[in-house]
Amino acid sequence: MTDFWLISVPLDKTSLTSVEKLKRTIVKTNLASSCCKFSIPDLKVRICVIWIHNLCFFLSLLVDLMNFMIKFQWDKAKYPTSLTLSSLAEIINKEVSQVEAELKSRSAAYNSVKASLQNLEHKLDGNLQTCSLNDVVRKEDLVVSEYLTTLLVVVARGSYSQWERSYESLSKFVVPRSSRKLYENGEGGVFSVTLFKRAVCEFKAKAQESKFFVRDYSFDLEEQKQREIMQLSFHKKEQYGIFVRWLKVNFSEVFVAWIHLKALRVFVESVLRYGLPVNYQALLLQTDRKHSKKLKEELASLFVHLDPTASITDVRSHSVIMLSL
Repeated sequence: MTDFWLISVPLDKTSLTSVEKLKRTIVKTNLASSCCKFSIPDLKVRICVIWIHNLCFFLSLLVDLMNFMIKFQWDKAKYPTSLTLSSLAEIINKEVSQVEAELKSRSAAYNSVKASLQNLEHKLDGNLQTCSLNDVVRKEDLVVSEYLTTLLVVVARGSYSQWERSYESLSKFVVPRSSRKLYENGEGGVFSVTLFKRAVCEFKAKAQESKFFVRDYSFDLEEQKQREIMQLSFHKKEQYGIFVRWLKVNFSEVFVAWIHLKALRVFVESVLRYGLPVNYQALLLQTDRKHSKKLKEELASLFVHLDPTASITDVRSHSVIMLSL
């Protein structure tokens, strides 16, 4: 995995010599695949507080991130260098906060549609008591008249015989020999039974006592549910496309702001570490993560003169300012 390190060294003779040694070492040892200057303009030096937000989005990018970082140029139109450091940090923070707020809003809207669809699909794809029967039940299977109606009853697989023997006795208003098995799976089957409408409540109560489950089923209602699923599926797909396009554009914007914030931090820390007048060079190192420890040791060795109290063998010590991107 590739890492990018942003380091800062003062422009004194010893440090510049160390930079050249670092470049030669990188070529010889392949500790980093590139080492290039990172352009940071002269910003206004004032005491300020900078809030740094670590932003992690695992999305596709509209910009080539590596090229952007390697060829980084401060966007003076967006972040005027005439402004104070605190003003620049505030602009970046406001920009990112606006994107974050809109991200939460759009994400909530998309997840709401997604959850509604999943909930409806779960109900229709569940067990025999809730699954969709539209592909099984035909209109001609249902008797619906002024006096008669057809109920659908879920019967466990081991209770088929009990159902056949007893369904006519659950109410005296059941039409004899009217039950037919319409569908079955590993759980059991769905049986139809025709009876007078006036006996529906009585039949349901008796069926429940015998552990038969009467489904509330309406052919028109089931068709309506299917239409609702199709509409939600279309809406989800549409919202997903819009959401992803928005994410791609705004990720690029946030990434650009984030790199400017990193540059701002390097500038501030360089002034605090190396003092005034501003006299430092920022470098961008591109390295493989497996070389991280060795590269840190090399940096500590080459720039030990910047921190005489640091141990060359201690990779936790930072003789130079170093930020991981």
